[in-house]
Amino acid sequence: MAQRRIELACGALEYGQIVDETRILRPHRYGVRLHAPRVIEATGGAQDLRPQLERPRVVDADLECRERLRVGIGEPSGARELGRLGEQRVDARAQPLPRRRVLRVDAVAMLGERRGVAVAAAARAPRSLVLGGGSNVLFVGDFDGAVIHVGTRGIRALSRSDTHTVVEAQAGEDWAGFVRWTLARGLNGLENLSMIPGCVGASPIQNIGAYGVEMRDRFHGLSATRLSDGRQREFDAGECRFGYRDSVFKHEEAGRWLITRVRFQLAHHAAPDTGYGDLRAELDRAGIRKPDALAVADAVCAIRTRKLPDPAVIGNAGSFFKNPILPREEALAVLSRAPQMPSWAAEDGTTKLSAAWMIERCGWKGAREGGAGVHAAHALVLVNHGGATGAQILALADRIRDSVFETYGVRLEAEPAIIAPL
Repeated sequence: MAQRRIELACGALEYGQIVDETRILRPHRYGVRLHAPRVIEATGGAQDLRPQLERPRVVDADLECRERLRVGIGEPSGARELGRLGEQRVDARAQPLPRRRVLRVDAVAMLGERRGVAVAAAARAPRSLVLGGGSNVLFVGDFDGAVIHVGTRGIRALSRSDTHTVVEAQAGEDWAGFVRWTLARGLNGLENLSMIPGCVGASPIQNIGAYGVEMRDRFHGLSATRLSDGRQREFDAGECRFGYRDSVFKHEEAGRWLITRVRFQLAHHAAPDTGYGDLRAELDRAGIRKPDALAVADAVCAIRTRKLPDPAVIGNAGSFFKNPILPREEALAVLSRAPQMPSWAAEDGTTKLSAAWMIERCGWKGAREGGAGVHAAHALVLVNHGGATGAQILALADRIRDSVFETYGVRLEAEPAIIAPL
């Protein structure tokens, strides 16, 4: 396997490391102001990743799957050696979690790099955490358990009919890059989900969605490994029990499975969903009456760039709160007191209310408490202006939630996973 070099500049501290499946990344500590990483492939060409998330990234020259699992054990008392897990030895050393925390709060776990030890490490640890892109995670302290980062890469077409192609992506693939890959090959259906940060493997857990489309609308199936014993299993859509930003993997199956591959059924002929108000307005401004999938993707990227802050510039995890979904009668009672609040019909006769509208009307848009704040352009987005801890960001979120409840009687739910010490 070709070796690839990662170079990361961090203030006065710089390190370079050849990365393959057998070597451990050496410990390093960095602050919240991380310079843009540069990745140098084996061929020697350099790529500037400044427009993307500020994190080291391995760039593969082809689409062949690279099996790469980063596994570690964390415990409050510090470093320890795990001994033998299967046939391989893991020397886990205390170090900060990789730059996959776009809210930029510091957290420490024990990290090593080895292939094929994820199940054994998870079984021996007090608890485990599967970490993908880290774009939907807020650490409020050091993690005292096994941290498994999935770095598998690869995309392939599994089957093709006259109308659709089933495409499978490895869990470690960057979601936004995967969407671009499908569109470049004339496969339609994921264009509304362009530019969503994170990895493919996290998409079914959250049932990611944007601009009128959810991941489940294109989902075909997934493969997963049970962390307790290594059992392999396939999940179809019914077994995943998808809901609004929800799935079975956030409830009774939470923390039990390592998703390894996800499959999507994508159309050969474009039938874009442009019913979402902001999206339709963006296309109208561009004078596009009959958009194809690429035009929709461009419009979505334009909206997201304009409305959402770049994590490379200011730490954020995108929308921090879900839009609350209430039974129709309860929603009508809320709307009777706030008739101007945007609302949408949801499934099973429920109604979705605008969390951003309520937060803004409660006076939180643009507010700041120390390093933690609410973005001035989008009330759903909490930001780390610099130096805020996870606990401080969570405390701000709790105050916003209490304020909305006192004003409207609606309890907001956080969208990111909140990771706290035991």
